[in-house]
Amino acid sequence: MAATQQFLRRSLFCLFIFLFLSHMGSSLTESEALLKLKSSFTKASALNSWVNGSLPCEGEVGWDGLVCSNGIVTDIRLGGFGLSGKIDVDALLELSDLRSISIMSNNFSGSIPAFNRLGSLRAIYLSRNRFSGEIPSDYFANMGSLKKVYLSSNMFTGKIPSSLAQIPRLGELLLDNNQFSGTIPSIDQPTLASLDVANNKLEGEIPSSLTKFNASTFKGNGDLCGEPLGNECKEAAAGPAGSKNTSISKNMIIAIVVAAVVLLMIIVVIIVRSRRKKRDEFDVLEHEKRNSEEHVVEVRVSQSGSSRKEADSIHRKGSSSSRRGSNKGKGNMAVDLVVVNNEKGVFGLSDLMRASAEVLGNGSSGSAYKAVMANGVAVVVKRMREMNALGRDQFDAEIRQIASLQHWNILTPLAYHFRKDEKLLVYEYIPKGSLLYLLHGDRGPSHAELNWPTRLKIVQGIAQGMGYIHTELAYSSIPHGNLKSSNILLTPDFDPLLIDYGFFPLINPLDAAQALFAFKAPEAAIFGLISPKCDVYSLGIVILEILTGKYPSQYLNSNKGGTDVVEWVNSAIADHRQSELFDPEIASSRNSIGEMKKLLHIGAACTESDPEQRLDMMEAIRRIEEVQVEGDQEDRTMYVTPSLRDSYEDSFPQITFEARNSYDGLGGLSRTRHESHSFASQSSGRPSTDDNFVFAIP
Repeated sequence: MAATQQFLRRSLFCLFIFLFLSHMGSSLTESEALLKLKSSFTKASALNSWVNGSLPCEGEVGWDGLVCSNGIVTDIRLGGFGLSGKIDVDALLELSDLRSISIMSNNFSGSIPAFNRLGSLRAIYLSRNRFSGEIPSDYFANMGSLKKVYLSSNMFTGKIPSSLAQIPRLGELLLDNNQFSGTIPSIDQPTLASLDVANNKLEGEIPSSLTKFNASTFKGNGDLCGEPLGNECKEAAAGPAGSKNTSISKNMIIAIVVAAVVLLMIIVVIIVRSRRKKRDEFDVLEHEKRNSEEHVVEVRVSQSGSSRKEADSIHRKGSSSSRRGSNKGKGNMAVDLVVVNNEKGVFGLSDLMRASAEVLGNGSSGSAYKAVMANGVAVVVKRMREMNALGRDQFDAEIRQIASLQHWNILTPLAYHFRKDEKLLVYEYIPKGSLLYLLHGDRGPSHAELNWPTRLKIVQGIAQGMGYIHTELAYSSIPHGNLKSSNILLTPDFDPLLIDYGFFPLINPLDAAQALFAFKAPEAAIFGLISPKCDVYSLGIVILEILTGKYPSQYLNSNKGGTDVVEWVNSAIADHRQSELFDPEIASSRNSIGEMKKLLHIGAACTESDPEQRLDMMEAIRRIEEVQVEGDQEDRTMYVTPSLRDSYEDSFPQITFEARNSYDGLGGLSRTRHESHSFASQSSGRPSTDDNFVFAIP
């Protein structure tokens, strides 16, 4: 008996040793697993740093596209690397601490990879590839740790996997721009904060658990119905005489279609005749167009022609509805202004159409016009191009929420005009103009007043306004969304006023990346990931812009012009050359250099490329409020190195015509000499009659 037990013990021990050695022999190191993964890709030149003889998490650099924690790979981020091929999931199984994988914006195709074998993943980002086919209904059944699923802009077909409803802490689910069909499963996790199923082939009623999301979440699915879309679901008629009713229903449908066509033709004829009768009526934008042609030299670029066409377009579209009286409340919002803030009195669209006007400029979000009404009140009208995400009622609710905010560092809209194809927002006119104009366009007295105490006051005011917005609009993924110097206006006392905040829910998601500056944050630009920390990145850019006096290249859609303030500042900090960065206008304040450096480091911390390492908004605000003026600010001794003095004047000609027309603010104009592209002051804010100048926006 004892011999038998001893034999069993030895056998079990040998079996254990065999299994252990077999496991050790088959497992791969992280480097080997990742190189195996790389070998499954085609066109993997972007992964040249993945080579034998080095470690993925070695030093501060490591391999491109990886995020490490304590020397272990936790995230793979290969978005936009131009990759294709078949993804070797077996290699990924060797990375036991892997928590997320992003392969967005590549060229992968075929069926969805077997990432469901990686049960510990918390996020998968597969958007903007060419994956196709059906996803098995139980695909997500064993992925209980998932919080984020991004499958947008592929070619997936079939039903939405029902196993998505089994993920307990699902927070973000993006399925838009595919070919999913059938009904939407009931996904009722309370953690679900972001959903998009737009532009598929879905049908049926929207589950009650998802009615908290707005219409843009479900648009582009012709057979969907339910509360968010504002259309009731009709149950299919059923009865024993179904075959007899078929021919009757077909005849009824034909009759209805014919009647609808006739009615539509009648309406078109009425509209055409109505517009012809009203062509000769007075229109302020047409007046402005003629006034501009009389007083402004013809700009020898195509931009001038497009601006006049745009003003004329507003005239044609707005004239028929602009003379129906003043605001009469929500019921009349389709034909007139809806006043949401009566601090400047109640006025209607007809009052604006009779006002004297001038074009202020064009920006990424639309065009801006200054209008002075008969009662002397000056306002700015912004024509918004991309605000097409919501219907009239939802748009009204969002604008009223934005207008209800009360803080000394924000400027709320006064009124709006709603049309399906365009929106007008009306603001109070702020004569001093935008921070962008004072920093880069105005070389007059106002610019000279931008000393260190004034700039610190502006930064701290911006921070206070952002703190208030992030508190009041905390429900939004990006509470502000468009913070940049052109959207910061200045009062006569240099108190900053933030504008264009809270627009993210109003803008079509496909247009948001172009319309909102927050999408320039690296995680949004590369991976499509948005959060309040995108606003922190924008705040950091503004801080570095104020301190250096440089025009950030981040404001541009091209790679030409401006200064990459993030890279420039980080390089100087690494080389201990911070003092060389400051604008000569403030570098003369020797006693405050220490505080300037402190604010510079805050700006750098706000622009960290990794959002996990970036400051959150409240911590950034706390640090900004601790910065002090210090010392005598009237000391005019220059503290400038020759390299900075030489490069300062050279920074402006680098800004392209595109950059100088990227104006989003509501204040004054700037002008530029057409031949040299250098900035000149324009304190009056009125059109110039000098033949050597053309209008441009810095």
